[in-house]
Amino acid sequence: MTTRELDTRTVTELVAEATAAPSMHNAQPWRFRFLTDERVLLLRADLDRAMRRSDPVHRALHIGCGAALFNLRVAAAHSGLSPLVRLLPDRGDPRLLAAVHLAGPGGPVPDDQDLARLYPAIHQRHTSRYPFDDRDVPEDVRSRLRAAATREGAELSFPESWHLDTVLELVHDAESRDTLDPGGREDLERWTRLGPEADVATDGVPEYAFGPRRRDGRAPLRDFAGRRPVADRGSTVFEKSPHLALLYTGGDAPLDWLRAGQGLEHVLLEATTAGLAGSLTSHLLENDDLRVLARDPVSGRGYVQMVLRLGYGPHGPATPRRPVGDVLDIT
Repeated sequence: MTTRELDTRTVTELVAEATAAPSMHNAQPWRFRFLTDERVLLLRADLDRAMRRSDPVHRALHIGCGAALFNLRVAAAHSGLSPLVRLLPDRGDPRLLAAVHLAGPGGPVPDDQDLARLYPAIHQRHTSRYPFDDRDVPEDVRSRLRAAATREGAELSFPESWHLDTVLELVHDAESRDTLDPGGREDLERWTRLGPEADVATDGVPEYAFGPRRRDGRAPLRDFAGRRPVADRGSTVFEKSPHLALLYTGGDAPLDWLRAGQGLEHVLLEATTAGLAGSLTSHLLENDDLRVLARDPVSGRGYVQMVLRLGYGPHGPATPRRPVGDVLDIT
């Protein structure tokens, strides 16, 4: 734990940690503005980076921004600051997603101390599109992940048996729809980076992060390459019994999506500290009819906001990030 004065360098570092968060196709749909006199950091949606076809209501955009907000809270706590968050603080400005008052510096309260514990995981966490072991995730680890989601106003469940089979079939249905409707890959192809572009990209998913093609197994993985050739990619066998988790919220409005994003990143950082690798799939959730079918058929409650694949295996490579100067204004 370190405590430092709140200057331009500190704010820049906090935003750098925030932007390490995952977002749909790594579009990084956020902007920040720091109000120096008020010690307030504003998080805004960058609609120029929205997904026209696959995220028309900006649900995934809000989730990505919520994940960045959680990273910001963790980084602030690590720096000895107490982040006081207001979600959607201005009804007249829907692009303003959060206002974070950075109180301090001073001694951390217990909640901040627990957040600071997750700080090393921010840059250890990378999406992994590689095979995982078939061994199970222990119940004590699952309990930690459930608790992480609950603290952010979300809920995490681990589908099993026929519910798991249903979710996997729904992912397959989503893949089939892309095959029948090539226009459905419009957003994905906009945000993938192939060839020399992958080496200089500051956003999107570069080809070195695609992972191998799935030759066998049931892991739900989106094929970012599609029919486009990618050199030296290869194929391999993935796990036959993937471990999935569903992230739910009680409502399905922008406030719920921001909470889902914070819950998602809390779960991912907690999973990273527990030695787990993970990947995300929103593929089936991009279709309203499939999304409804994904939720727990027994309880029937809540809205599925993300499908997580967790397991023991290699972590993926770091994906590019935009320079902080491109996303942060200081006034």
